[in-house]
Amino acid sequence: MIISEYLKINLLEKRINKIEVRFRRNHKSLIMAKVIIFGILDTAELAHYYLKNDSEHEVVAFTVSKIFLKEPTFKGLPVVPFEEIDSVYPPSDYKLFAPMTARKMSQLRKQIYAQGKEKGYDFISYISSKTQIFNTEVGENCFILENNMIRPFASIGNNVVIWNNSHIGQRSVIKDHVFISSHVLIYGHCTVEPHCFLGGNAAVREFSHLSKGTLLGMGASLVMKQTEEWGIYIGNPAKKKTDKLSYQVY
Repeated sequence: MIISEYLKINLLEKRINKIEVRFRRNHKSLIMAKVIIFGILDTAELAHYYLKNDSEHEVVAFTVSKIFLKEPTFKGLPVVPFEEIDSVYPPSDYKLFAPMTARKMSQLRKQIYAQGKEKGYDFISYISSKTQIFNTEVGENCFILENNMIRPFASIGNNVVIWNNSHIGQRSVIKDHVFISSHVLIYGHCTVEPHCFLGGNAAVREFSHLSKGTLLGMGASLVMKQTEEWGIYIGNPAKKKTDKLSYQVY
């Protein structure tokens, strides 16, 4: 009886070890780093909470552009000018994280990401431990929150934000600088080009191609195969609604 129980425990431990190895292989962001977060508003506050409570990283400071630096500390940590960050926290010893919103169709987030790379920094990515992700490639500076389902063979580019409770289907490709809101459904074999924004509860049919800068509104259901660059699509089924470009609206 004792031997039988021992064998069961031993088998369970082996299964747990396999799960942990697979989890860490798919969550490269778990390699511990000392991190500086860009921003001092809501998204930066959320990033600090998640990194502190659901990662192995250590947040050591915040950074903002000098023009927006009003207080010397935030969340009990120093705030340093982004223009001078490499003289205080050298890129050889620290990494950046810039989980910014999608304003200007994520072009502002792209700008900060590019400037950080020019300074020589690597960026971490955060993937919630409550998200289901398999053998999926995930780039730098991604902020992927809880309860997402990312199917096998999908890929996520650099500088991507995926809010909670969304689904990305098998072999779908999410390219750089994309923002996916909560409860978004992207079926399999879709391509989402850079600077797209998908609003909450939006749905994208399989084999669709969202062209660069596509804005898919809240609750919109995309059934066409291709969108126009910087187009705005709303409704169910989604239709292009305005002659304005997406970055002129959001």
